[in-house]
Amino acid sequence: MSYIDLHIHSSYSNDGEFEPKALVDQCLERKIKYFSIADHNCIKAIHEAKLYCKDKDIEIIPAVELDCIFDTVNLHVLGYGIDYQSSIFNEIEKNIILQEQTASQKRIKLIRELGIDFSDEIIADLSKNGIVTGEMIAEAAMQFDKEHTNPLLKSYYEHGSRSDNPYVNFYWDYCAQGKPAYAEVKFIKLQEAIKVIEKNGGIPVLAHPGNNIKENGALLEAIIGCGIKGIEVYSSYHSKKQMLFYKEFALRHKLLLTCGSDFHGKTKPSISIGYSNCENNEEDIILALKRALNR
Repeated sequence: MSYIDLHIHSSYSNDGEFEPKALVDQCLERKIKYFSIADHNCIKAIHEAKLYCKDKDIEIIPAVELDCIFDTVNLHVLGYGIDYQSSIFNEIEKNIILQEQTASQKRIKLIRELGIDFSDEIIADLSKNGIVTGEMIAEAAMQFDKEHTNPLLKSYYEHGSRSDNPYVNFYWDYCAQGKPAYAEVKFIKLQEAIKVIEKNGGIPVLAHPGNNIKENGALLEAIIGCGIKGIEVYSSYHSKKQMLFYKEFALRHKLLLTCGSDFHGKTKPSISIGYSNCENNEEDIILALKRALNR
């Protein structure tokens, strides 16, 4: 366990479970001293969490996780220290919600065409803002398949190869970019995401690159060349080998190293707040980030 966690999601993210105050309480229980709620394209949780942190032994660093695209690759960029009262973030969120509402219907149709069914009523209960994510479909489908007879779901049940985080693994297997039930949403370009973050006082950090960039050095070099200032080296997604690769890359390019669990709640049950091995580098990580924010 680490005493910093700079990548946590609240219920304001479509795939997040807990309200901001509950997340602060969990952070306090786990002796977290510095944390960030970095919701997907949304800053609504920050003010609530910041107020709740008052007079408590914990500090929140405002953050957001922006979906964006570089060439044809979907990326997530974390913006730390942003002015979370800026209207631009609400504009970005509104645009994505409208697109996601349309994409949700396509996603549902494609999943059913693959041979995975679920209850419309359960989907309606799980949906937020009229958006249906791959994680929600997984939850509904696994409830619908009461006898566990659907071979397409076998790996997500207990003892299956994808059962550690079944809902989000289902998303990566079926609904992510390049997968059979992918429904495109046109995100802003990486360069624009970086510009938005920096214009609003923040520092752009590439989130969990091992998840969608893998160890593609040429692609990573090109992404960093757009103005990324840090890499989320310590992530629940990264293997030890990946962590070492990204650590060496970040140090070689004089980039910030950050640490985050990417905690969501029930969509990733094997991941807890503070769950990221940052090799006892918490002090170096937080001091470097604070120095960068004070420039």
